[in-house]
Amino acid sequence: MRVVEVTAYGGPEVLRLSRRPEPEAGEVPGRVRVRLKAAAVNQSDLRIRSGQAAGRLGDLTPPFVVGSDFAGRLLDPAPGLEAGTRVAGFVPWFEEGTGQGTYAEVVQVDPAWLAPVPDDVDFTTAASVPLSALTAQQAVDKLRLPAGSVVLVTGASGVVGRFAVQHAVAAGYRVVAVANDGDEHEVGVLGAERTVRRGAPEDVITGVLGYAPHQVDGVFDAALIGDPLLPVLKDGGVFVSATQERMPVAERGISVLAVHGTPDGARLKEILEKVAKRELITRVADVMPLEGAAEAHRRVEAGHRPGRLVLLI
Repeated sequence: MRVVEVTAYGGPEVLRLSRRPEPEAGEVPGRVRVRLKAAAVNQSDLRIRSGQAAGRLGDLTPPFVVGSDFAGRLLDPAPGLEAGTRVAGFVPWFEEGTGQGTYAEVVQVDPAWLAPVPDDVDFTTAASVPLSALTAQQAVDKLRLPAGSVVLVTGASGVVGRFAVQHAVAAGYRVVAVANDGDEHEVGVLGAERTVRRGAPEDVITGVLGYAPHQVDGVFDAALIGDPLLPVLKDGGVFVSATQERMPVAERGISVLAVHGTPDGARLKEILEKVAKRELITRVADVMPLEGAAEAHRRVEAGHRPGRLVLLI
């Protein structure tokens, strides 16, 4: 089967189209195979490829296959799912240390990671959803605030932030969003009551406090601003960071938490059903063939238009 390997740590040029043996049924106990139709490109793929995350890979060294999000057809029957079912999910290969990501034609997955893809959702759209939508949902879950609470979401123009705005609104929160200039209308359509232009932390604070002078109840920091955001948060509020690496130091009784996206097929099924009903909006910025993975990484690094870039397989 075709795969795209990281041959060494470095720029996009280290990505190489290669061939590996296709996994056989039952090769890994408890895992089933999916023949992929699409795989999304995530910012984490770029950090791993460049070597920024090398210290967290343990003994794993190149060559390895990156990629988390996928959509395709199930090759083996799984609990509640027949072979041939259209499915989506994401593979936590980084945490498992397998070196077997989703820039590949076939992957082996835990059935609990899988969700059926509704008929009204194509493979490309489905592949754009799992990691970002589940991470955002799990972040909003950590806030545990009363309905009507004011929540700040940074990075609302990004793929995780967009989902976080929508999940927070669905949870009954009033959302203040930090977004790129020009994205105010779109973020408003997603449900944010107020959009603050992305900029220097002090400008963001001024903008937020102009709307919520008594400070906000919770923060989901998808943009990883960190400590400078604490002045916008009430005493005893909740701060959720998108990574453990940029968490602020707790003060004034503030709870500081980190979210790490975890596969959850049951929750993903609910999310994809909302996507099918247009109750949850995702965006695919562009599609490229698997052999164009290096160019896809270049576009993401250059700041392609908002949305997920998806590889067709």
